[in-house]
Amino acid sequence: MAAGSAPTPAAGTLRPARLGPGDVVKVGAVGLRTRPMRAFLSALGIAIGIAAMVAVVGISSSSRAGLDRTLSALGTNLLTVAPGTTLTGEQARLPLEAEAMVERIGSVRSVSAVGRIADAKVYRTGRIPKSETNGIGVYAARTDLTATVGVRLRSGTWLNGASGRYPAAVLGATAAERLGIGHAGPGARILAGGRWFTVVGILAPSELAPDLDAAVLIGWPAAQSALAFDGRPTTVYTRSAEDGVERVRDLLGATANPEAPNEVQVSRPSDALAAQQAAGEAFTGLLLGLGAVALLVGGVGVANTMVISVLERRAEIGLRRSLGATRGQIRGQFLAESLLLSALGGAGGALIGTAVTSGYALVQGWPVVVPAWAVLGGIAATLAIGALAGLYPAIRASRLSPTEALAAT
Repeated sequence: MAAGSAPTPAAGTLRPARLGPGDVVKVGAVGLRTRPMRAFLSALGIAIGIAAMVAVVGISSSSRAGLDRTLSALGTNLLTVAPGTTLTGEQARLPLEAEAMVERIGSVRSVSAVGRIADAKVYRTGRIPKSETNGIGVYAARTDLTATVGVRLRSGTWLNGASGRYPAAVLGATAAERLGIGHAGPGARILAGGRWFTVVGILAPSELAPDLDAAVLIGWPAAQSALAFDGRPTTVYTRSAEDGVERVRDLLGATANPEAPNEVQVSRPSDALAAQQAAGEAFTGLLLGLGAVALLVGGVGVANTMVISVLERRAEIGLRRSLGATRGQIRGQFLAESLLLSALGGAGGALIGTAVTSGYALVQGWPVVVPAWAVLGGIAATLAIGALAGLYPAIRASRLSPTEALAAT
């Protein structure tokens, strides 16, 4: 060796070049670029599963947010009192003084009531057969009902001290639809209990008092004079202070009917909405399971794609091994390809799921809520599935010797 010359490493000490993370990604993307349609279809299977999961979680969260907003607007302090059944199984009745007695409870802020007129039937005209009542009930209503229940008017006006004494009626939203009446006014009339009533108002759908939707409401005095109403309330509505709802709920039965508190049913309408939400969440769990199955099927599709890719690219594997690529580098190449394929499917599925959630929530009038954990968790799940799906093909590719791979072509 000449003086001053650098020592030449022996042949046995040569080491293969190391691939950085960027190089691994570039090499892994080669398979996706050369077979774009196959890559798209494989990623689509992953995307469908992730889109289903994100959409289900997002729609459920948006629905819950919409319910919370509704309850915040309507309040959760509405309680109702209704007659139950007697010990002999007959229909119980509330006392005539039930409203006045309930109003004496300290935490109660407002009280109102309706009374069902059992024998009164409703028809649009006198020519309709008597059997076609459309399931509409006639109720006597207090003038402060809308303020207590929180129901709004869609058309016309509510009953007042004057109109409540005359043949004037307010229709619930469902009742108006069944009777074919779109707007209140002097020209809109119905036949209730054999008497003609002018429709002065139409209610909007009620969230907390759905029984009012299929009701015809007339003033308490008019019901007594025109339809022989006995004056007994069938449902008493109460609004209480938020911190006193539970106390009022415990007292309502004994207060409304002291002689037979066991014959009184006390309910909280917001509890029914919460139960409905709970049922929706159970259904959400089922849909999440279906989304997980779709995601698993997508993972199997990725594994199948990678196995076929290894078989088709044996010449490339043999050439790279002949040029000095190590088994670890071959494993990294195919594992990176599988992860990229899954990541593309996961990102696309997250976008599709978010778009579906946004569109459905806007149509329903809900706030758009897509939990970050659902999106990030979905993408993380796709990466985990991609790693598992690509592990076997990557190991299989790395075990091919250069001569075996080249000879197979």
